[in-house]
Amino acid sequence: LDAVVVQEGQEKFVVFPLGTAAAGGAVTRPSEWRRLTNLGASGLRFGLIIGLCALGLTLVYGTTGLVNFAHGELITFGAIAAWYLNTWGLPLAAAAVLAAGAGAVLGAGLEAGVWRPLRRRRTGTVALMVVSIGIALAARNIYLVIFGGNPRSYRQYAVQRPWEFGPLQITPKHAAAMLISLGVLTAVAWWLERSRTGTAVRAVSDDAELAEASGIDTQRVLVVVWVLGTALAAFGGVLLGLTQSVQWDVGLRLLLLTFAAVVVGGLGSPAGAMAGGLVIGLVSELSTFWIATDFKDVVALAALVVVLLVRPQGILGLRERVG
Repeated sequence: LDAVVVQEGQEKFVVFPLGTAAAGGAVTRPSEWRRLTNLGASGLRFGLIIGLCALGLTLVYGTTGLVNFAHGELITFGAIAAWYLNTWGLPLAAAAVLAAGAGAVLGAGLEAGVWRPLRRRRTGTVALMVVSIGIALAARNIYLVIFGGNPRSYRQYAVQRPWEFGPLQITPKHAAAMLISLGVLTAVAWWLERSRTGTAVRAVSDDAELAEASGIDTQRVLVVVWVLGTALAAFGGVLLGLTQSVQWDVGLRLLLLTFAAVVVGGLGSPAGAMAGGLVIGLVSELSTFWIATDFKDVVALAALVVVLLVRPQGILGLRERVG
């Protein structure tokens, strides 16, 4: 490449070719198989993070019937909280745990201060959704004022040399994000199936009135669901900031795909949210092998339409009888 000279007071735009320099200065592009393999790994990572966020959203919907449009801002909260904690000197692992804990406290506060009083007043579902939109707009502007509009990275692990496994190239932080997401999803799935509280959550999701008549403290279950759902969203935001960057609207950009994952998997189904997240993440990233990156969200939403045409209740949703 020719040398680039930049003089004071003059702007210079430089285009760098991507690939490996071969003999004679030519640039070799990655093979199609190598590129497809790496896109698949990227889609798996992205899908696991979406599944983590979608799990919190579907738990809230399953127990309360609320479609929470402020869920994206809960994701952003976790990313920004971890960034500040990490910048102040805490290791990123500790910052992530504290950010998830702060998200859990925020969820408990929203349940006690907003959603519980509205439920006692028998506020309708549509009105609750409008309230969630208002909370989302307020939180988003607060983030913009406090955090600013520029994307930022965590103090640790910003630049890493990728590991190579044959055609696959993956950085340690991306591999860690995949393993952590998978571990958290597995732990929550086990908790829902095996623990007493998890069984109560599933009972309330199936029939809240019957669960209450059976002696289940539904109010306690709702608090647990909001705490867990918000903590999962905040932790998903931390992992998203680790693999991409931390921005004031990072949750907003993920919200539509999170909704898509919930619908694809089956409304109210925790296992479906995980499966839907994987489908949306893989389709979104693999589509860039054939089309421009700008259209990958469009392809993911098109996959949502195809799934609903074939199976209207979602991948793991239950068919409901109407009549």
